[in-house]
Amino acid sequence: MHNSETLLFEGTAFKYGDNIDTDVIIPARYLNTSDPKELAAHCMEDIDREFAVRVRRGDIIVAGENFGCGSSREHAPIAIKASGISCVIAASFARIFYRNAVNIGLPILECPDASNGIGYGDTLFVDLSSGTIRNVSKKRDFFSHPLPPFMQEIIHAGGLVERTRLKMEEK
Repeated sequence: MHNSETLLFEGTAFKYGDNIDTDVIIPARYLNTSDPKELAAHCMEDIDREFAVRVRRGDIIVAGENFGCGSSREHAPIAIKASGISCVIAASFARIFYRNAVNIGLPILECPDASNGIGYGDTLFVDLSSGTIRNVSKKRDFFSHPLPPFMQEIIHAGGLVERTRLKMEEK
């Protein structure tokens, strides 16, 4: 479930470890396309062959340290978003992935405690605006620093290009 007005998400956790690089998120052999649906069909396949068939709209990726390291390709967050993932929570993100995710409107939160306290298949509720992560399955709450308001605006608009378009229409 995704409520774009309040940036609330609820879904099942897909849990991964540290140093998940962009070649794992979307293998280089599929970079001959920029079609989001085609990228989504191959998202995470080298680490989780069943991801593309099991993921449901609203689900949440949870990972360890340095998620999205590797190349600077924007294909990685596009593949994740197009697969239906509503939010990525990690102990930390590679800086270029972090920026690319915000730019394309993929919600992300850094929270080492949540990364450690969430298991594969747990049901999660995330309030992006407050940084609150509730593990419904384990009845535990985690707290992350929320994204700054201007980044939340970008996420809410669906990405930087869309936010810029909306701002220009306001003039």
